[in-house]
Amino acid sequence: CVETHKEFNLSLAVKHQTITNGLKYSLATGNWGDQKKSMAAKAGVSQVLNRYTYASTLSHLRRCNTPLGREGKIAKPRQLHNTHWGMVCPAETPEGQACGLVKNLALMACISVGSYSAPVIEFLEEWGLESLEENAHSSTPCTKVFVNGVWMGVHRDPANLVKTIKKLRRKDDISPEVSVVRDIRERELRLYTDAGRV
Repeated sequence: CVETHKEFNLSLAVKHQTITNGLKYSLATGNWGDQKKSMAAKAGVSQVLNRYTYASTLSHLRRCNTPLGREGKIAKPRQLHNTHWGMVCPAETPEGQACGLVKNLALMACISVGSYSAPVIEFLEEWGLESLEENAHSSTPCTKVFVNGVWMGVHRDPANLVKTIKKLRRKDDISPEVSVVRDIRERELRLYTDAGRV
């Protein structure tokens, strides 16, 4: 087409039926990859959503799979860790080989979508956040302020700052997903606005 200066027609070059059939097959069987090379194909990528009851649908959508061999006799990966409190359901797990390796998110737990950190940083600057350059040689004890793990500056009245941030969060002036952690021992205030937090 390029050499003969003819117009390239995509519908004649690519058969859409081939792509459609390939996607339909992969979604129906859960085997993704080349149909002819069954060894190279990945199994169990897609599943049919369980629709027996509303509760079973919620349970299926909130399933967490641990990528470990089912035949192992190690107990530790099958047990709930202390940090799973309130995030992973302690009761809901299948019986048999997958017991404890397939966990479910607690029904009240939700995963953060994420929001912009700029409004939070602007608010901090308004409410007395001091930059690191200004406070380099200061002897007065200050609390370090981190936003998404980045050290933004220091603050002299962290208790009041935490109270104000929580008030703003309740009023929906900043995203309700913003998490506020004050570590009094380490003198740190950690704010998170990123996605993927449970």
